[in-house]
Amino acid sequence: MAEKMAEKKYYKIASLEKGIKILELLAQHGELSVSEAARLMETNRAGSHRFINTLKDLGYVEKNSSGKYQPTLKIMNLATKVANRFEIRRLAKPYMHRLSMMFKETINLGLFNNQEIVHIDKIDSLEVLRMDSALGDKAPAYCTGLGKSILAFLPEHELSHYLATTTLAPMAPNTITDKAEFSEELGRIQENGYALDDEEMTAGLRCIAVPIFDHNAYPAYAISISGPSMRLTHRALDDMKEVLLTASQELSTAMGTP
Repeated sequence: MAEKMAEKKYYKIASLEKGIKILELLAQHGELSVSEAARLMETNRAGSHRFINTLKDLGYVEKNSSGKYQPTLKIMNLATKVANRFEIRRLAKPYMHRLSMMFKETINLGLFNNQEIVHIDKIDSLEVLRMDSALGDKAPAYCTGLGKSILAFLPEHELSHYLATTTLAPMAPNTITDKAEFSEELGRIQENGYALDDEEMTAGLRCIAVPIFDHNAYPAYAISISGPSMRLTHRALDDMKEVLLTASQELSTAMGTP
């Protein structure tokens, strides 16, 4: 018992943790009744009711016409404020709009964080069939164009650590799972300046991406064009690379890269 008490973090507030967990469940499921939330939380209905109504009073949750509870756009306002802290979003926006107008496909801006790619901005394609990712979505770096374009330019010690601690699990038919083959792929990306996701993350989707370097010449971000493989043929990707390489160079300069 004493060991369990010692392991328990002194600062942890259980009620806060449960309230945030319920908010995450509401965001995941879209809407939940009090009973459904209680079941998912493995707690009693009375506790679930208190948490949900507290969130409702704070404006993060509302009751819909079906009598269930759903998250409000106040959550999006918080996410937008966090995202707006990234200077790269302001700098990249004109380039993203230009790429969107030129190629009519989805344009993505990603951040490399904790060995993952986090989508921090995007412009959706107007096509019905398109890649549909939300701001804040995360993906493994090794099987995405955004991720590979960054990994190829990491400092050697950081890349070595990444490869030693990451399992290259198959996500789609073309995912590279052999580390020697993956190292060769990164070498090609470093030589060419851009990366391809050739149906490596999701079957039927392709992507071309370039890194963006910060003031320390670190590949902190990447920008990409993505879409279904039936439209993003290898010839189409070849037509996109020069424009993306120019965007990479200009954005890196704007970020203060030496």
